[in-house]
Amino acid sequence: MRILLSGTPAYGHLLPLGPLSREARAAGHEVALLTSGGMEGAVGPDLPVLPAGPMPDVLFAEVARRTGGADPASDPDPESVAEFFAGTRVDLSSAEALDAAEAWKPDLIVAERFDCVGPLVAAQLGVPWNVLSIGPSTPDEFFQAMHRTVASRYADRGLTPTPPSAFLDPCPPSLQPDGWQPPENRIALRPEPHRIDGEPWNVPDFGGRADRPLVLLTLGTVFTDVGVLRAVLASLEAVDVNVIATLGPDGDPEAVDVDRSWVRMVGFVALERLLEGVSIVVAAGGSGTVLASLSRGLPMVVLPQGADQGINGERVEAAGAAVVIQEAAQVGAAVARVLRDDSFRARAGVLADEIAAMEPAARVVQRLVSQVSNRG
Repeated sequence: MRILLSGTPAYGHLLPLGPLSREARAAGHEVALLTSGGMEGAVGPDLPVLPAGPMPDVLFAEVARRTGGADPASDPDPESVAEFFAGTRVDLSSAEALDAAEAWKPDLIVAERFDCVGPLVAAQLGVPWNVLSIGPSTPDEFFQAMHRTVASRYADRGLTPTPPSAFLDPCPPSLQPDGWQPPENRIALRPEPHRIDGEPWNVPDFGGRADRPLVLLTLGTVFTDVGVLRAVLASLEAVDVNVIATLGPDGDPEAVDVDRSWVRMVGFVALERLLEGVSIVVAAGGSGTVLASLSRGLPMVVLPQGADQGINGERVEAAGAAVVIQEAAQVGAAVARVLRDDSFRARAGVLADEIAAMEPAARVVQRLVSQVSNRG
């Protein structure tokens, strides 16, 4: 079977597709990824990309032009978020996407939840599709705005939106807001930290400091700011910990001057490897980092920088597995509190057990393929 994955050209939106891609190919299916060509290799070195549309910098610039300066990344509101995902991205990507998908001829499409291009392709080709959520539930007004915005794009093509066959949900119910109701046809997909098979990695050697707790500091792949990282590290100096700090895919670890006796700067390393030996994760609160950390039973300190990170942090804090702060200078005290109070690790362990009970990607792929087979 030919399975087309589709997503917004950003690591946080594409990496959750990785386990499905890996298991589908292991089962003998042909898999491709529909996104910007600039994301070649993002999900995995062997996953072919059907290039469609520009990268986020072009999309953000066009959103700002259309809206008079709105910034849906740093200051998200329903209308600007809808313009980014359901307006500008569809306008600048759908023609290439339709051509590429028609040539590739998928039997099944899986689109991450903020991707409005894959569902439009599915409607055009008459192909069944499934939606993959990427974290705790986003307030419904954001999706309502997206649906309103994209409706005219379907109308322009004489298309009617088709409902997804299944809602793949990697978020354990304990992280969902009060009153949350499972979507129709929900499949609980076990989240996994991003991995790259064969990636060389050894946990850094901190010499005589090896007995200190190890902190992973990551602000993700979009909001990494060296100034913020420096401020966080300054706050951690008094806590007596070791730190691995990641700069993401575009950073140069050697260019950042830090005290190498207790800090190791690294570039883009798969999160599965970065979590090895870690006692606590300090993060901006991207959904991938949150779910990966909790899958390993690791408590967190969350310093939101934008997008959905405030929502994610709020949910982990409500579940008792994290402390949310608003300033880099507060990180040290928050880390000391979490390390001192065993309840944070205990609650993270409960969430890890809940995640472990969810369906593995291999079984979910089998279910999706069976749905398509049973249709025809």
